[in-house]
Amino acid sequence: MPNSHQVRSLSAAVGLFVAAFAADAAAQSTIESFYKGRSVDMIIGADAGGGYDVYARVVVRHMPRHLAGNPTMVPKNMPGAGSNKAAEFIYSAAPRDGSAIGIVFPGAIMTPLLDPGRGLKFDPPKFSYLGTANKEVRVCAMRKESAAKTIADATKTEVLMGATAEGGSTQDYPAVMNEVLGTKFKIIRGYKGTRDITLAVERGETDGLCGWAWTSLKTQKPDWLENKSVNIFVQFGIENDPELDKMGVPPIWSFVKNEADKQLLELMVGQQVFGRPFLAPPGVPSDKLQALRDAFGATMKDKAFLEDAAKSKLDIDYDSGEAVQKLVERMYATPKPVVDRLIAAMK
Repeated sequence: MPNSHQVRSLSAAVGLFVAAFAADAAAQSTIESFYKGRSVDMIIGADAGGGYDVYARVVVRHMPRHLAGNPTMVPKNMPGAGSNKAAEFIYSAAPRDGSAIGIVFPGAIMTPLLDPGRGLKFDPPKFSYLGTANKEVRVCAMRKESAAKTIADATKTEVLMGATAEGGSTQDYPAVMNEVLGTKFKIIRGYKGTRDITLAVERGETDGLCGWAWTSLKTQKPDWLENKSVNIFVQFGIENDPELDKMGVPPIWSFVKNEADKQLLELMVGQQVFGRPFLAPPGVPSDKLQALRDAFGATMKDKAFLEDAAKSKLDIDYDSGEAVQKLVERMYATPKPVVDRLIAAMK
């Protein structure tokens, strides 16, 4: 038979459990009452029909049922300036009560750090990150007819690489490789996007392109892989892609010769960890932010969502909002000399 001390201890434990349960139920009730009957805007920093738009719309179809109150989510495209237009809106103009979220290019999160002269009016570490739908690995690919087959070849032979413009990964990655590895990539800028660059490769106008997401290559140009018409000669990722490993594609880290070069590349490649970043404005109340993060995380693991994503040929490799938040803060704490060197290399 329990003594009086044991009874008191048990009663205290039960009381704490009941209090915690009641507090959680009250918080859930508050979230439900806020979102019930409400519309939540999904601001998409890209044109309709593009990859980021497709990711956002698949999330919109499934995330509401994981959020207490089951609100309506409304996708709203806001393209422009590499998602910087949407980022500025989410940061400065969108409501901060949990009724507005969005998706932007990872480059927009990095632009204030790597292009401070643009005077953008948002501070990326202060966004409220919900998580990322996937973690990207980027590649360099050259047509089989190119004189260069490897990075070693590209340090001896000039290679024409198609690119969009400054600030785009197809421009930045070959430029940084020229700085760090001594490659002789001649960057041909001015293409509207990877679709135009791939057409230029097929016509023989350029030898290839760098900084292209591996998932995008697989979905946009599967024939390149089926016909083996291109040579994928390096992969960029904080972690290697198993599929590329099986193909024998070496990671960029195997070519890095010193710690300074490694720091430079880590800063550039780090943004791939948040390949499809979803976020909310700064200052969202902690209970709403946690509810949004939980709902986003539950969506990423939802069977119906994953089936829908597979039909849309979307790669899902989720990471949490807390993880993205810490990574962005860490990248913005990079020593200035490293940041300055990367800025110079990209230009």
